Parts: sequence; structure tokens; C-alpha cells
Amino acid sequence: MARIQGVRREQAGPMVKLVYRLGPRMMKKLTGRDPQTGSGLEPIEIWAHQPKMMTGMGRFNQAVRKGKSVDERTKNLVELKGAQLIGCEYCVDFGSQICRNSGFSDEELLALPRYRQSELFTEPEKTALDYAVAVMRTPVEVTDDLFARMKEHFSDEQMVEITALLTLVNLDRFNAAFGIGSAGFSEGMVCVVPDRPATSASVAEIA
Repeated sequence: MARIQGVRREQAGPMVKLVYRLGPRMMKKLTGRDPQTGSGLEPIEIWAHQPKMMTGMGRFNQAVRKGKSVDERTKNLVELKGAQLIGCEYCVDFGSQICRNSGFSDEELLALPRYRQSELFTEPEKTALDYAVAVMRTPVEVTDDLFARMKEHFSDEQMVEITALLTLVNLDRFNAAFGIGSAGFSEGMVCVVPDRPATSASVAEIA
């Protein structure tokens, strides 16, 4: 349960109610299934305490996700890795199911925490994941060498899209700060575990 209560539907204004109505359809399209715990809208319900901020966040989200220069597989990998590093339970649950619904195997999800040692990912994918890890660190640790390796595989346009996506992933800190837990999109299936600093090396497990 989150640390504060979200805005209930009967308390919401017209714009927020519209988001509440459309949100489940969008999530079902991305994940291929309904949440198994609650409505799955808990992050939106908390953002709804500040409707203008929620709207601005939504527009930024849409703008970034309209990018088409990077293939969906790479974007899904980068986004899930970023969410894992933040330690957002909601996001790794949601992102694991998005990846699965888009064609990822359980073996690939299980291999993500140790992607460098896996043969399931290409060298461009591994480099993009290296970049995701470096961007998500605080402070950011993108070295000249890493950037040069990225440039071997990705154009300037693609670099901007990947970095913008990771900037968007940073919004997952909102969910982590409010203690928003899993909505059960991956319940009963393989789900990447949040990479929390207090734990040992990240692994994936059956949810």
C-alpha cells in the first residue's frame, strides 16, 4: 500500500476521470493482461493530487514514447533495466510483463540482471544496457569510452531517444518514494527483482 491515498474517482475532476477511464485500456494493451492486485492505477491516482503536473508528465511520456528511431526490444530492455536500478516494485512488475507480452522469453528476463554474461542479448543491446546502468547512477557515470561504444551502434537520433527514455524512467522514483508496490501484472510469472542497494547481486525470480 502506498504511503498516501490516491484521489478517488468520485473526487476527481473531468480530466482525471478521463485518465482513469483510459488508463486500464492502455495497460491491458501493453501487458496483455489485467493487474492481479487492485486497479493498476495507483501511480496515476497519486499524481492526481496535482492534475496539472499529472497532465504535464503524461504529455512528456507520450512525446518520448512516440519516438520510432530505436527498436521496441531495445527500448523495453533499457526501460526495464532502469526501473530495476531505481528499485520501483510497480515498474519492474509492469515492465517485466510488457517485455513478456512483446516477445521476451522467461530465460531473457532471468538473464537481465547479469546481461553481460548472457548469450541471449546482442552486443548493441548489452551496450545499451551498460548505458542505462551508467545513466541511472547518481551521479551519472557515462564515460567517454562508454559513449564512444554507444556511438558504434546508435545514431545521434537514437542516442537522444534512448537518453530521453531513461530520463522518463527516472520518474519511476516517484513511485518508489511513495512506496507504490506491485500491481500483479507479472503475478505467477517470471519478474525481474528491483535492484535495491541493501541487497546482494540482483536476480530474477518467479513472482
